[in-house]
Amino acid sequence: MPVLEKARALIARPSVTPADAGCLDLIASWLTPLGFSIERIDADGPTGKVSNLWARRGAVGKPGGKLICFAGHTDVVPTGPLEQWTSPPFEPTVRDGWLYGRGAADMKSSIAACVVAMERLIDRRGASADSLALLLTSDEEGDAIDGTVRVVEALKARGETIDFCIVGEPTCVDRLGDTMKNGRRGSLSATLRVKGVQGHVAYPHLVKNPVHLAAPALAELAASTWDQGNEYFPPTSFQISNAHAGTGAGNVVPGSFEIMFNFRFSTASTVEGLQSRVHALLDRHGLEYEIVWTLGAKPFLTPRGALCDALGAAALAATGVATKPSTTGGTSDGRFIADICPQLVEFGPVNASIHQIDERIAVADLDLLARIYELTFERLLSQ
Repeated sequence: MPVLEKARALIARPSVTPADAGCLDLIASWLTPLGFSIERIDADGPTGKVSNLWARRGAVGKPGGKLICFAGHTDVVPTGPLEQWTSPPFEPTVRDGWLYGRGAADMKSSIAACVVAMERLIDRRGASADSLALLLTSDEEGDAIDGTVRVVEALKARGETIDFCIVGEPTCVDRLGDTMKNGRRGSLSATLRVKGVQGHVAYPHLVKNPVHLAAPALAELAASTWDQGNEYFPPTSFQISNAHAGTGAGNVVPGSFEIMFNFRFSTASTVEGLQSRVHALLDRHGLEYEIVWTLGAKPFLTPRGALCDALGAAALAATGVATKPSTTGGTSDGRFIADICPQLVEFGPVNASIHQIDERIAVADLDLLARIYELTFERLLSQ
């Protein structure tokens, strides 16, 4: 089983983010004999070197060529307590029909399956299997500021685009094939600092309590309906994650109140629209405040079309399972790639064990996953 062999080779490398531990060099050694040109776009991140790879088969700007890209990451989250693992996390172990190891599901098996899918496709189609690419990084599980985004910036600078992209994140819920992510919500965070006047609690006429002043506005923010969502997304949500005020003394009114909150928003809202509504609400409550906004991710959506249809048909043919589109969950590197790719979906193994002790994937799913990727690439290349 070549997928199993490749997955084990990748899992054996302790690539805790942002370390790559030689994964990309190994993958490049698999791709070079297949006719891929290999480009490293590494970066020095705040927590260490970030390794990025752009591999492409076929000439840029080939007439009629539709570039099909697989994107993913070689980095993994920390293992947690080693003594709680049934087998060492970086010693890939097959046991009772499961492959165990950190990264087995998220997402080294997906990378292995993609490489095998491309090997088979190229072996069968030869030159007609041009216009294939891989975009891989070691900075997805961490800050994600020097990984995929840097590769996308380099591609944009020289006018390269991607027509179809599959991000190999673990998306399935109960069975391989049951779920693809055809979009993700955006993430907009803010740190709000409401100003008051500090003083003794016994002299309320000499103070301005920012907690009291902010409370009605926060209640209104929490109760507001920001949009109704749409056929692909649930309504936008607002959540306060942190709130802090006070000096630690019980007899002092604080001089300021800091609140951190987050929007998970759909394509039914815009960044500017959400910000404008928040400022208008705070102004209406007469607050003196400062606010710092951080856009973590823009929402993206791939409606029904060539890519969704090809992947759905491939999964059904390989597994007999009907694939449902979903936009639930957090963010992925798809948020960066969507800037240069009109059709992007995420699809990979069952996600029940990701980031957990004894992370695992069913051995039987490895070759099935490669088959799904192969059939998807085949359908897209044949259009």
